[in-house]
Amino acid sequence: MKCKYCGNADSKVIDSRLSEDGTSVRRRRECLACGKRFNTFEEYETIPVLVVKSNKDRQPFDKEKIRRGLIKACEKRPVTFAQIEEMSDNVEREVLSMLEPEISSKIIGELVMEQIKAVDEVAYIRFASVYRQFKDVSNFIELLEDFKHDMSVKNKTD
Repeated sequence: MKCKYCGNADSKVIDSRLSEDGTSVRRRRECLACGKRFNTFEEYETIPVLVVKSNKDRQPFDKEKIRRGLIKACEKRPVTFAQIEEMSDNVEREVLSMLEPEISSKIIGELVMEQIKAVDEVAYIRFASVYRQFKDVSNFIELLEDFKHDMSVKNKTD
């Protein structure tokens, strides 16, 4: 890392600290030529992920879009912003861990539904009804029956 004051390429690390969110490292460095100190930040290198929509359009993955959808689904529900952040972080982590340059919007929708289902049942139904674009009440009833079945199986294993 070049010194920002004199341009010398040699420096030593004096201190390293993990950022609050744990996604980067702050390094305090000292230039071996001029003795001045400066900070550098080290972050994960991420590959850009494109989301393939149902109409075959592609757009960059956007965690903020997931967060907005979760906020909307959890409106007036006892779900904290910290829980919403955790859910959107989990989805982002899963998407990036797939190491695929392109991912279907359907896969992302299912990941979001898994997250929200574990946090709030009503928010899950809200999200699913918008995500799956219900055409009539029968689609809604089918989702509720599947959900009820999943909950009874879960309760038997707990």
